[in-house]
Amino acid sequence: MPEFVPGPFSVPRRTLMGPGPLNIHPRVLRAMSTPITGYLDTAYFKVLDEVVEMLRHVYQTTARTMAVSGSGSAGMEAGLTSLLEPGQKVIICSYGYFCERMVSMAERIGAEVIQVRSEWGRVMDRALLRTALERNKDVRLVTAIQAETSTGVLQPVAELSKLAHDHGALFMVDCVTSFAGAEIKFDGWDIDYAYSAPQKCLAGPPGVSLVALSERGMQAVRGRKRPPSSWCFDLGLIADYWGPEHKHHHTSPIPLIFGVREALAMALEEGVPQRIERHARVAEAFRAGVTALGLRLPIPPDSRLNQLTVIGVPAGIDDQKVRQQLLDHHGIEIGRGLGQFQGKVWRVGLMGESSQPANVLALLSALERVLPEFGHEVASGAGVTAASRVFAEKPVQVP
Repeated sequence: MPEFVPGPFSVPRRTLMGPGPLNIHPRVLRAMSTPITGYLDTAYFKVLDEVVEMLRHVYQTTARTMAVSGSGSAGMEAGLTSLLEPGQKVIICSYGYFCERMVSMAERIGAEVIQVRSEWGRVMDRALLRTALERNKDVRLVTAIQAETSTGVLQPVAELSKLAHDHGALFMVDCVTSFAGAEIKFDGWDIDYAYSAPQKCLAGPPGVSLVALSERGMQAVRGRKRPPSSWCFDLGLIADYWGPEHKHHHTSPIPLIFGVREALAMALEEGVPQRIERHARVAEAFRAGVTALGLRLPIPPDSRLNQLTVIGVPAGIDDQKVRQQLLDHHGIEIGRGLGQFQGKVWRVGLMGESSQPANVLALLSALERVLPEFGHEVASGAGVTAASRVFAEKPVQVP
């Protein structure tokens, strides 16, 4: 066999403006390149303790916080695996692609799944959840996604949580796309378990899930008849490692935690309310530019996510070819539609490090060049001008 010498590692430089991951700040990348410690080193425990406290600040909680090794889906599976036992009932509020993923996971662990379906692209119909709870008096858990990444809708988490607790159920929420980009009141909304990921609004690296677990949730984990089927995703064991005693459980992804620590520090330096406001202003300008290009925004204004904008693909245009053109000729990545929205929408993420005016203007300028090639005529400069007008009226401070 001939000798294989791959040469230096290299990938194309991209401006990431899809549903995630997004671009990472150089300060976070530098933290990730710091020489690693052992995962049972007291110096590393100091980093873990800092992450715990900063997570509490962003989640607005005094509850246990920690990181689960793996993507946001690992946080999802850890919650379902640890809070549910085989045969127990779980109501899954379903209004998007990632809600469907919860259904698959819950079924695999042997839970009795009650899927409450609501219209994609709209807020959850709370009456449907109320009816399901009234018909099933022994529900163990209710789940929801605050910012459904496939549809670009912000859901009324506080109302869903109250309904769950009024009927004696635990409440679990996905905050993957909302964490550090939309308000989360873990204690104020009486949430039992929340999970998120750092590669979106936090502008950190993918590969861990950032979670919070209430005392009521921990009692449910500790009080199980049998341990969770997954040793890796047992929240009780993970909490013991992240707790004061730092009991051995797994080999922590140390460089990723270094990056998360620095990304959290940057978010707190900017101020979480200020970061949320930045996402709102950047989204407003981008939507003004999209509208000026004659493109449709299918999500109602009062429920749109600021961190992810869904754009209707004009009739007769191949969405994949437009996305590929943006990637090949402009180095910009945007996302495709999933599930019911496949081929019908583009998803543009303006989150974390990518949530800044320069990216908005670059994408609108690229769309002004690309769309006419596919038959959608636009006035030259229309999108950029509309967005620039918003930025002039509401300047954005980028940290």
